Amino acid sequence: MILQYAHLTTHPAVFGSLTGLTITQFDLLLADALPRYQEAERIRHTRPDRLRDIGGGSQFTLALRDHILLTVVWLRVYPTYPLLGYLFGVSEFVAQRALKRVLPALEAAGLDTMRLPDPGRGHRRTLDDLLRETPDLALLIDTFEQPVQRHKKRGEADRYYSGKKKMHTIKTQVAVDERDQRIVGCPLGRVPPSEPGPTADITVLRRSGVLDRVPEGIGVLGDLAYVGMTEGYPDVQGAWPRRKPRGAPRPVEDVAYNTAFARRRVPVEHAIGRMRHFQAVTQRDRHHRRGMTARHRAVAGLVNRTNWRLAT
Repeated sequence: MILQYAHLTTHPAVFGSLTGLTITQFDLLLADALPRYQEAERIRHTRPDRLRDIGGGSQFTLALRDHILLTVVWLRVYPTYPLLGYLFGVSEFVAQRALKRVLPALEAAGLDTMRLPDPGRGHRRTLDDLLRETPDLALLIDTFEQPVQRHKKRGEADRYYSGKKKMHTIKTQVAVDERDQRIVGCPLGRVPPSEPGPTADITVLRRSGVLDRVPEGIGVLGDLAYVGMTEGYPDVQGAWPRRKPRGAPRPVEDVAYNTAFARRRVPVEHAIGRMRHFQAVTQRDRHHRRGMTARHRAVAGLVNRTNWRLAT
């Protein structure tokens, strides 16, 4: 059965499985992304170096809303181009062309959902006494790795080989607003460009520029991979778990502190888990690392749209 909006919306459960969105959430996405897509198409058709008249060339065989639906399904399920085209009743080349044109619109829509938190908005939380030395308001930072194709050149391939995952990977950092669990990314709301898998988390953080743009009054919380992350950033308050003393048992108070700290970092783990439901950022990348940042931004925006805290 061809997957198109008119048919798929009569099966809400299947629609949710294929897109990760409810029909209402997709309609809101459509209202946001469709004007961006149409404007990009207008600019493309009126560019000075275009040889055909407007209206010339092959015509779309899918409605514009089905172009966006096709792209969201691709991000969620990550089928190959021939399979994607078959599901939507078009050729693989039409499917590939639709993806190329729609993904920037979804990326822009995703960026609009990602903004660094305002320390003046809302109320400061009452922290556990164990965490009274940590910042009241904070960004939660963590990374995840996605398998990638092995580079043909041995030296370049070695740059991406992750000893932890025992495969070639790319590492992407995610920053989450602790209060509403919204993915906010890094400077200007952008998820940082992905780094080779072996790159240390603290190095990814410093290269991303997040620490340069953290608003005053907002701290940063990371796991043990981020110990000392605020060195050189005197205006940023950071916090991380307490390490076990070398050659000595871990103090009971440190165990209690780390447990409370781990509970506070749960939202970033949940956010990464929701992103990884989208197979385009989970399965082995088939595009030689091209366009990965755009995919991650688009997926982060889709995840934010499913966050019920942002709708209340």
